Amino acid sequence: MMLIDENAEMNDELLAIAQAFLGRHESEGGIDDQVLFCRAVKHLQNMDVPMHLAERLVSRAYGVLKSYNDRRRLDIDASSDRVAVVTDPANGLTWAVPVGLIVKHIINSPNSRRLRVVEP
Repeated sequence: MMLIDENAEMNDELLAIAQAFLGRHESEGGIDDQVLFCRAVKHLQNMDVPMHLAERLVSRAYGVLKSYNDRRRLDIDASSDRVAVVTDPANGLTWAVPVGLIVKHIINSPNSRRLRVVEP
């Protein structure tokens, strides 16, 4: 069993564990992203990671996994609390996207997938 504190080094190790778990199990035939997310959270919880931290770490790991081959990046330094700045270093393009549009067209979209732990 692993005791968890909130230090960054431990969180980096747990994030790597979550990424490895998702990577190993992503290719299983017929497994839904929601099921995979829940299994990864439970995997971390089995190592005594609190639910809130496990969900946050698996969310980050899931994002890394799904965007691994995407060359576009969020420019954190150029972004603000109301505008996300996305860059594509390969072609030099930059987009400034208001957070309100992200919420309206992605987060609040009926097709939006919300990953969270679902108890059977």
